[in-house]
Amino acid sequence: MMQEQQVPTTRIQESLLTKADVSLYIQREELVHPTLSGNKWYKLKYNILKAREEGYETLLTFGGAYSNHIYATAAAGKLFGFKTIGIIRGEQAQPLNETLRFAQDCGMQLQHLSREAFQHKNDPGMIAQLQDQWGRFYLLPEGGTNLLAVRGCEEMGRQAAHYDVVCVSVGTGGTLAGVAMAMKGQNRLLGFSALKNGQFLTEEIHRLMDAYKGTVYHNFQIIDQYHFGGYAKFKPALIDFINQFNQRHRILLDPVYTGKMMFGLYDMIRQGYFSEGSRLLVIHSGGLQGIQGFNERYKNKLCIYSE
Repeated sequence: MMQEQQVPTTRIQESLLTKADVSLYIQREELVHPTLSGNKWYKLKYNILKAREEGYETLLTFGGAYSNHIYATAAAGKLFGFKTIGIIRGEQAQPLNETLRFAQDCGMQLQHLSREAFQHKNDPGMIAQLQDQWGRFYLLPEGGTNLLAVRGCEEMGRQAAHYDVVCVSVGTGGTLAGVAMAMKGQNRLLGFSALKNGQFLTEEIHRLMDAYKGTVYHNFQIIDQYHFGGYAKFKPALIDFINQFNQRHRILLDPVYTGKMMFGLYDMIRQGYFSEGSRLLVIHSGGLQGIQGFNERYKNKLCIYSE
């Protein structure tokens, strides 16, 4: 059950890279599983194992209406035989968007909370109220980041030692913390934040590292200049970049995480940020399941080119 997966690594050939004398590779974690892809596979892996070992039959978690984590938890529940409950931020809208339709089709029961009530999702009183309502459940945090998620994401850094710089997208910090633990302080790790003012994540990532193994590494840097207005915000330049990259390389990026990371990385390469001869690895952390909902909401801005 949920054994370690092997994914391909693709080398990217571009005139920009040749001119800068850097090599760029993408670790294709978006291919790890058709519905439970990217970092979500790794974040859920050891949580699913623990839930099963402790006899839980139900997983409960939180997320927004377009949450990749809600989507992934619903998929994991269907795949591994758990009932799932999704507590969704904001009032219910009909018809359901693509993310929530998928979750519901997987058997997830959806409960909407007002945005004000959702802010108290971690309060003991709120958890007790949910237990009274739904019975015994295994609790997964919003976004899926906990110490078992860090343990899973550590496996995403298995190739990191072969590269001078490793790049990952950052939301809650769990993926970066896991990859950093795999790197053991060696080489450089860049985390491209999907949030405005992502520097606060440095402290949270250090906290996760310390709680996980009692060791804190400092070889990572948060890059937060490429958020395009904040979480899930975008501008035409980002969409154009994602579409052009996909057309050239047949590798799809998402507009919330990996698209912003790759846009930022290309800009940094263009500015001569990396030493000549550098070998760069980008870890593709998935998120592609959100594209259909994005196109539904914004009228097909993202094109999907296939072989």
